[in-house]
Amino acid sequence: MAKKRKRKYSPGAGRDVESEMRRYKRGTARSGKGGRGGKVKSRKQAIAIGLSKARKEGKRVPKKK
Repeated sequence: MAKKRKRKYSPGAGRDVESEMRRYKRGTARSGKGGRGGKVKSRKQAIAIGLSKARKEGKRVPKKK
């Protein structure tokens, strides 16, 4: 019988990344604390911001390397 694996990212973390990607696609995503930085220019950056927000909220996300 196949062994059941625990998911690496919680569903809530996925939703945070999803919402950040939506903001990136609309062009409203900004980097830095409180959105004081520049406009987010890459998909990777948007994903990283979403995961960072999820981490701060205590959702299950693997540690940064």
